[in-house]
Amino acid sequence: MRRAALALAFCAALAAPASAWALFDDDEARARVEQLRKDVEAMQKSIDARFANAADRNAIVDLAGQIDALRSDLAKLRGQVEVLTHEMEVADKRQKDLYLDIDTRLRKLEQAQPGGGEKLPPEAAASPAETKAYEAALNQFKLGNYALAVSAFQGFLVTYPQSPLAPSAQYWIGNSLYAQHNYKGAIAAQQKVLATWPDNSKAADAMLNIASSQEALGDRRAAQRTLEGLVAKYPDSPAAASAKQRLSQRSRR
Repeated sequence: MRRAALALAFCAALAAPASAWALFDDDEARARVEQLRKDVEAMQKSIDARFANAADRNAIVDLAGQIDALRSDLAKLRGQVEVLTHEMEVADKRQKDLYLDIDTRLRKLEQAQPGGGEKLPPEAAASPAETKAYEAALNQFKLGNYALAVSAFQGFLVTYPQSPLAPSAQYWIGNSLYAQHNYKGAIAAQQKVLATWPDNSKAADAMLNIASSQEALGDRRAAQRTLEGLVAKYPDSPAAASAKQRLSQRSRR
């Protein structure tokens, strides 16, 4: 387009009547041609400037479109981050609530026995060897060595399957699996407590841990049914008191 405009301008100049050129001598004619050349160059610069401005405008429009697209992507990412942050906060709160509940129970058990450690069930006429093995496994749980605690309690059950401490050992296997975020494994371990020792004092605690595992898996309805079953079956247990508190919190949401 620029070349066409220049050609048009030059042709217009050349198209001037011959009589007009005849009025000038050679020097004047050369001067006139030189002036015409300058006029054409000036016109070319003007045309180039116009095209350059148009290109700049197109570049600015393209850049603005890219910026808008980046802003849209950034807004989407921020929304995803907010959702993930909220989910992490909820999961962290559930985990802290569970550990607080476990820690409270452990402290009560330790305070109930002058020598420290968990107070044995009333029917527990455990031998010194059984008691030592059981407490060694429980200490692994207290230290946060949950995988070692599972192995130690499983070994205890293999060695002392008829021990009065067996229900408690199975219960702590479930709790240790929960602490490792193995919620399905925790539910299976605690269901074994309910199936094998339904009248043991650990059965109510096992149901509470099952409800916590179901909650962690996102099955709120199953967790509520478990809590309600716990209150109905073991109404006077400490676990039932915790279950009532959780059910009350649910009703206020």
